[in-house]
Amino acid sequence: MLTHLFPRTRNYKRINIIDFGCGKSYLTFVVYYYLTEIMHIDAHITGLDLKEDVIAECSAAAERYGYSGLTFKVGDINGYKCGEKPDMVISLHACDTATDHALFNAVSWGAELIFSVPCCQHELNAQMESDRLAILTRYGIIKERTAALMTDAIRGNLLQYAGYRTQLLEFVDLSHTPKNILIRAVKSSISNEKKEKVLREAETLMKEFSFDPMLYRLFKENELI
Repeated sequence: MLTHLFPRTRNYKRINIIDFGCGKSYLTFVVYYYLTEIMHIDAHITGLDLKEDVIAECSAAAERYGYSGLTFKVGDINGYKCGEKPDMVISLHACDTATDHALFNAVSWGAELIFSVPCCQHELNAQMESDRLAILTRYGIIKERTAALMTDAIRGNLLQYAGYRTQLLEFVDLSHTPKNILIRAVKSSISNEKKEKVLREAETLMKEFSFDPMLYRLFKENELI
């Protein structure tokens, strides 16, 4: 997930990372170990979660292992203020629109790398309507799965519009979990023509199904569109 990206970006000696919705931080600890011990980068990672007991456990573990660059804070993804600009933002299974707030924050801060595994994409499922394509809204399970895929397709296009080379990849095998799409975005030089094209695609899909997605609203409200 990480290895092949670093040579394509700047030569990192120090990297600042925020992990939104870190939970018990299994991934956070693995990433910290990989960057510091394998890649020999001076990594500073902040794990953010709403659960005070979980944050306390993670902080104790970081101290026990001597991971001085790994800190944990109690906080909400929505409206989080960071001190130092992050180079990378990670969001693993942030529920529903919490993923949108994580992506919006990452874009607003100008993070160079974004890794997000969305979860529980309920927002567009509740909004989804179409006269011409009612076949996709008629059956509950089809509607749910289609809305989830459309949610992440729109997110991918909006990230491209914001200047990120974006891929949607299989994170783990589908047999292990249906929540297996990874959004991987790298800040890049993208032509205005390409940006306008992907925005039109997203807006056409939104119009067809009466979607008003959170990430689009956040971009609009903050004049990123």
